[in-house]
Amino acid sequence: MSLIRVAAITCILQLSACAGNPPIRTISLHMRGTGTPDATVTIDDQRIGPLASVRQRGVALPPGRHTVTVENPGFFPWDRVVVAPDDANAQPVFLDVQLQKIPD
Repeated sequence: MSLIRVAAITCILQLSACAGNPPIRTISLHMRGTGTPDATVTIDDQRIGPLASVRQRGVALPPGRHTVTVENPGFFPWDRVVVAPDDANAQPVFLDVQLQKIPD
């Protein structure tokens, strides 16, 4: 059997196995504002990556309450709580990150 046929059959089986489970709804979280691109984004104590990547790609949040933190050396941590609704019509969430420099 060719690799393409094996891959196609595997995909069909995986889709069939998941057919009985409803998809998990997510809401798209995007960040903008000030802050160095290498600042670290953390959601619910899980490191997501640099702010530049989150700005560019966004993050899919499952329904519920989430704590979003942006940290960078020399700046105060920036924290927000986001509540992602379990709603198919929910609009993306945009957070305006404003990192404040720690005075010398």
